Amino acid sequence: MAFERPGESPIDYQQCRYGYSKLLFRGPKRNLDAPFIAFVGGTETYGKYIPKPFVALIEEQTGRTCVNFGTVNSGVDAFVVDGSVLPICGKADVTVVQVMGAHNMSNRFYSVHPRRNDRFLKASTLMRTIFREVDFTEFSFTRHLLMTLKTVSPSKFAVLEQELKAAWLARMELLLSRISGKVVLLWVSDRTPSVEVEGRDLGQDPLFVDAEMIEALRGKLHGYVEVVVPIELRAMGTEGMLFPQLETAMAQEMYGPAVHDLVAANLLPVLEGTQG
Repeated sequence: MAFERPGESPIDYQQCRYGYSKLLFRGPKRNLDAPFIAFVGGTETYGKYIPKPFVALIEEQTGRTCVNFGTVNSGVDAFVVDGSVLPICGKADVTVVQVMGAHNMSNRFYSVHPRRNDRFLKASTLMRTIFREVDFTEFSFTRHLLMTLKTVSPSKFAVLEQELKAAWLARMELLLSRISGKVVLLWVSDRTPSVEVEGRDLGQDPLFVDAEMIEALRGKLHGYVEVVVPIELRAMGTEGMLFPQLETAMAQEMYGPAVHDLVAANLLPVLEGTQG
């Protein structure tokens, strides 16, 4: 549901920080002295345009304090670089980590902003050598960059994709090693991890993450929850979402409240028995 005042957000996200983190999280700010469940992830975890995201639904349905460490458009880098969030997660009864794409993180080919991971900063010498025909000053966002590179040369792009996959796995292993408690990995997508991308499309989020990469992490997890969004829920569009009129196109790319209901319902059985 768009609102008439174009630039005004209809949701007060009550953004806050924890510890010494420079990242802004969705509030209200929670008491970290009490037992809690931590949630780490991207736009879905944050609940952009969602009045009551799955983190809030789980808190409501369990009566347990839930701390939302989701940030919009973030990748694994945002949490690995940050020095506060993962140690806090180590104090949680359990931490739910959303699977984030492999494109929004620094690697041997390009670097991203340390907090706004969807922002492309610069190409490495290796990238410039392989893609000599590309002017990298034209790009501000990783997705635009990668779509262009795949169009320019699918064969060269395959080399880059393998680097992204390897970097993602290494970074995820590092992230998990820095959380001393139980971790549940959460997959939310229109596809299963086993779906292979065909043609020149980048595929569906989380970009470039596949079943083999998920399986490589299974031994380090307390649990794994896979939510594949049904077509009928995706077809609901922006129903139940609240956003400024100028951000309608962005809202149309995101999951609505019905998907958050589904995620919460799938997480609840796995989170039972993780208190204390």
